[in-house]
Amino acid sequence: MLRTSVRLAFVTASLIALSAFAATADDAQITRGKYLVTLGGCNDCHTPGYFFGNPDTSRFLGGSDVGFEIPGQGVFVGSNITPDKKTGIGSWTREQIVKAIQGGERPDGRILAPIMPWHAFATLTREDVMAIAAFLQSLNPVSNQIPGPFKPGEKVSTFMFRIAPPGETAAAAAK
Repeated sequence: MLRTSVRLAFVTASLIALSAFAATADDAQITRGKYLVTLGGCNDCHTPGYFFGNPDTSRFLGGSDVGFEIPGQGVFVGSNITPDKKTGIGSWTREQIVKAIQGGERPDGRILAPIMPWHAFATLTREDVMAIAAFLQSLNPVSNQIPGPFKPGEKVSTFMFRIAPPGETAAAAAK
């Protein structure tokens, strides 16, 4: 009976230690994800006010207020990448977030706008991209429905940057 009690106490202590380690590992993963999101400049395109020199930190990664016009493709606004279920990525699984970051494809099958550098992110390690997904899922949800995407010729309801092909002048792009 004593051996069983000692064994049970050892198993219980081991499980407690593993639980504490798992919580620490999750915290470390989220911290790593925050570091990578910061380094990757995700805030730039996904936080309102950033391009106006006054990022709204209360809506961090809650979707931009600026669109990028890509000739022949339309205007794309940086989406809400917080875990809000209606206006963000709150209904996405971690694997779906990873697929969007590394493969450029949303869960609904839509391909991300070319301004999203998923081709560069495709080379991230599995550990790093999972850390980014964990960090995004740990954020406070921000309810912010961004406009668009807008097809070529559609009326745009947001400030936008125009991406002009090489050699094209601003005046020619405005025509």
